[in-house]
Formats: sequence, structure tokens, C-alpha cells
Amino acid sequence: MKNRFLYILIILPTILFMSCENNVEESLQEVEQCDPNISFSAEIKPIVDANCLQCHNGNQFPDLRTYESIKINSNKIKEEIQTRRMPIGGSLTIAQIEAITCWIDSGSLNN
Repeated sequence: MKNRFLYILIILPTILFMSCENNVEESLQEVEQCDPNISFSAEIKPIVDANCLQCHNGNQFPDLRTYESIKINSNKIKEEIQTRRMPIGGSLTIAQIEAITCWIDSGSLNN
């Protein structure tokens, strides 16, 4: 019984440590895939235009017709698309969600 307890005491922390290390590597891989120079006009605006403007065209808050409005609301946009609450009646691909998230996390540049 004493040997079993000692065995568990040694093995368990090792397994937990290895598990944490794997999670860190996965997170780093996700960050490395984000291009900080992602283009608003070429990549982000077309996604917003095709998936959001049917509702957010000045008639419903937030108005997402302009760069300025999209930038001001970027954190809310990020939250809504990551939780998949938006767009209502449609869906974004994982690549589109990652592109918008990357653009926001990279400073929401008007490029």
C-alpha cells in the first residue's frame, strides 16, 4: 500500500506537468499562425460585408459599414463571433473567425 501511494505521488505530478506543457505548445502554434499584417480592406471588410451588413447596415446597432465603427466595436465583434452568437441566421467559417480575431488582436489596422 505504501509503495502504491509513493508510485502515485511520483507519477501524477509528471503526468500533470506533461499535460500543461502540451497545452502551451498548442497555444503557441495558434498564435504563430496569425499574420499581424492581415488586411482589413482585402480580408476583413469582405467578410463583414457578406455576413453582417444585412442587419448592421445603419438600422441596427452596431453600424458596421465603416472601418471606424468596426474598430470601435471590435472587441464586441470578436466576442460575438467566437461564441457564434453572430451572425444570426448564418455562420462564419473557422478561417473567417480566426482572420477577424487575428486582425483585432493585431491592433485592428486600417490597411
